[in-house]
Amino acid sequence: MDFQIHGVVSKTIFYVFTFLSVVGTIYASTLPVNSSSGVQINSNSVLVALLDSHYTELSELVEKALLLQTLEEAVGKHNITIFAPRNEALERDLDPEFKRFLLEPGNIKSLQKLLMFHIIPSRIGSSEWPSSSVKESTRHRTLSTHEHLNLFTRKDSTKKVDRAVVIHPDVVIRPDGVIHGIERLLIPRSVQGDFNRRRSLRSISAVIPEGAPEIDPRTNRLKKKAAPVPVGSPPALPISYAMAPGPSLAPAPAPGPGGPRHHFDGHSQVKDFIQTLLHYGGYNEMADILVNLTSLATEMGKLVSEGYVITVLAPNDEAMSRLTTDQLSEPGAPEQIMYYHIIPEYQTEESMYNAVRRFGKVKYDTLRLPHKVGAQEADGSVKFGNGDESAYLFDPDIFTDGRISVQGIDGVLFPPDDKENQPKPGTEKTVQSTSKKTSVKPRRGKLLEVGCGILSAFGTNCK
Repeated sequence: MDFQIHGVVSKTIFYVFTFLSVVGTIYASTLPVNSSSGVQINSNSVLVALLDSHYTELSELVEKALLLQTLEEAVGKHNITIFAPRNEALERDLDPEFKRFLLEPGNIKSLQKLLMFHIIPSRIGSSEWPSSSVKESTRHRTLSTHEHLNLFTRKDSTKKVDRAVVIHPDVVIRPDGVIHGIERLLIPRSVQGDFNRRRSLRSISAVIPEGAPEIDPRTNRLKKKAAPVPVGSPPALPISYAMAPGPSLAPAPAPGPGGPRHHFDGHSQVKDFIQTLLHYGGYNEMADILVNLTSLATEMGKLVSEGYVITVLAPNDEAMSRLTTDQLSEPGAPEQIMYYHIIPEYQTEESMYNAVRRFGKVKYDTLRLPHKVGAQEADGSVKFGNGDESAYLFDPDIFTDGRISVQGIDGVLFPPDDKENQPKPGTEKTVQSTSKKTSVKPRRGKLLEVGCGILSAFGTNCK
């Protein structure tokens, strides 16, 4: 009796567990899948193995091409075969221009087609490779649309996929796919065509079409084709065209003054170069002098509007901080200092350096007439001035718009005459005391001095 009861209970428990398992399976099938692609990818997937493998370059390209979701869907439908190029093939062996083309954001479709060309939507292990006895290769469709790969084996038993040799067959084997290591990258014809078209467009855009009209920069008129010159005849152009310009000539000479008024908007150009100084940093003191302490900004704007070009040698804040109060307190001193730093030519760092390299030393006119500022080559740069008052050009071409050029220097420049007249720091009090003495005792004339000498001989004091 007990035995029968025990058997009935065991059967009942078995039926209950069977029913619960069936219900659990049905309920699990109705639950949503966490994967964004609707496919559950476990840790034993071939995609996870690819991302964790030593084929890091290929896995990074897959992530950049946003192909993970597409590959998850492909793995969910069927097994896949991945041909993975070695890292050296993608780092050093690949054409840098082609790699740059693939990584450009606008060519992501070409990158996707290239990567999908390395994946076959079926499982092909090394044992399923066609043998060397088979003369024809087997053709397999890839995940890239309308692209196929040919698999064959050479007589020396080397397995190949198109032009790439399989160096590591079955390097990764998983239930949903297999990975073979190959020696080089596989490039489909469609991607190669996209690259060739892009490269040809770039080369064509840099070539002037034949027969296009050319403008003469001297006359601003259309150039006429020169007549054929017989061999040994004198040159058609004057010899002056072949002479190199001197250092005082600007690289881009401006039209002379006296032409149409307000042809150039000099005020906005001066405003732009002052804002560039402020944004560049380290030249706030000079910008403050130009705008607040003087009217130089307005004067420079008028000059540029009239057709002049200027080059500003801009001392940085560290150089301006070395100026004393006496040097700036005299009426008109800031203007005179700045006038000596403005050259009425358009010079760039390259033109100045070429001039001093060619002539050794060059003198440029300044707006502080008749003083000139000297320039010479020193330490691979341009040095202005002489001795302790010299300054180096160390911030080249801060602002260059064809009309105004700003070159940063590390010192404040003074004309040679001003350096002699400037009092030394230790002799300021002595100069002030002597000036007081001379002001108390006025100078006498020659005739008065002779008369006083005669009176003193008779014992009379002359005051």
